[in-house]
Amino acid sequence: MKKYNLIVIGAGPGGYVAAVEAAKLGQKVAVIEKEKIGGTCLNVGCIPSKAYLKHAAWVEEMEEANRFGVVNELKEIDFPKLVERKNGVVNQLQQGIHYLFNQQSIDYFEGEASLINKKEVMVNDELLETDYVLLATGSHPFVPPINGIENVNYLTTDTFFELKEQPKELVIIGGGVIGIELAFAMAPLGTKVTVIEVAPSILMTEDKEATAIIRNQLKKIGVTLFEGVTIEEVQSQKVKLTNESILFDQLLVVTGRKGNLEISESLNLKKTQNNKFLEVNRFYQTSIDSIYAVGDIVEGYMLAHAASKEGIKAVRHMFSQKEAPLKNDQVPRCVYTHPEIASFGLSEEEAKEKGMDVLVSKTAYSANGRAIAGNETTGFIKIIADKKYHEILGGVIVGANATEMIHTILAVKESEGRLEEIEKMTFAHPTLSEMIGELGSQMIN
Repeated sequence: MKKYNLIVIGAGPGGYVAAVEAAKLGQKVAVIEKEKIGGTCLNVGCIPSKAYLKHAAWVEEMEEANRFGVVNELKEIDFPKLVERKNGVVNQLQQGIHYLFNQQSIDYFEGEASLINKKEVMVNDELLETDYVLLATGSHPFVPPINGIENVNYLTTDTFFELKEQPKELVIIGGGVIGIELAFAMAPLGTKVTVIEVAPSILMTEDKEATAIIRNQLKKIGVTLFEGVTIEEVQSQKVKLTNESILFDQLLVVTGRKGNLEISESLNLKKTQNNKFLEVNRFYQTSIDSIYAVGDIVEGYMLAHAASKEGIKAVRHMFSQKEAPLKNDQVPRCVYTHPEIASFGLSEEEAKEKGMDVLVSKTAYSANGRAIAGNETTGFIKIIADKKYHEILGGVIVGANATEMIHTILAVKESEGRLEEIEKMTFAHPTLSEMIGELGSQMIN
């Protein structure tokens, strides 16, 4: 029987990053994955969607160039070739993980794992022994009980990226982050896109001013948007709302995700009160202390970078040192629309609900030289801070490169800096980032 210090079940961002960390700490590690290495993010989530968003950006840049004198013509969209490029990106990153495993002498098993007991794991009829187990089994698409959905061929994110032909009329049920990103990815390519959201607004978890900008941009690129509606029934090639029917040749349902908890059933690991997640302590230990869990199967943000950080913290608790758990206000939240949204920490409303006396200010992209020169004037930067001590409580950036720039504000917060530390920094000119410095100065004066 092979013996390991750690067996990681799941090779997504939570699992493979944790495995590499454990190997670097001198531990003998195995990783088991029943599907594709890289998990949801790499294969059917973060990475392929960003490849498609880049394709859309190329089309938008051509149209923009035409308006300003760089005359060009878009003759056709070779969708199969775009799919081929996406597959190449995914394959390259998969190979990168395999390389890391080989470099760190991590054993990789393709197959479905089962927990025999807290020290033994079975895969492909082979019994493995281990000191610790890390569960990083991820999640799968959740499809709500929509009337008629069971009789219709529909896509989820697990199958959308398998399409070889470009949809002509794409209806997306779900106006959350994934649904809205894919609307931005497909509409500029020429697909007629309709987004249906039963909640009062799309992007319910985002800043309201940011959502308003994205709603306006969706209309500009020709996306039809229905918010706060009731879906009466889904039929073949048609979604029926209360007062309207919407035709489609492809239907995409993106209404959230549900954690893959099945593997935990054999050992009766304790779940949270709502039974949606595994219950873990501050070190990511489950009800069996040698079994840890991270990522989409524990409470917190269902984000790849959150899972990776949780995995590192869990491994360090096993083999190195105790670390504080990842807090939600430490996690950047990103929406890769055009323009992008990035945020962290508390919103103004949340801070006030906690009884805080807040100082809130924002600055517009339209006043920034780099933004004007680059024709990227849509958006703003907003900082939420404690009024008395100028402690940074949260931040929102909507605009070009928002998902990169948010880390400047977050880094100051993480180093226990205040608005004064932002004001003291010297930002290069002309850059978009100098807006952060100007905002810090504005808020303390």
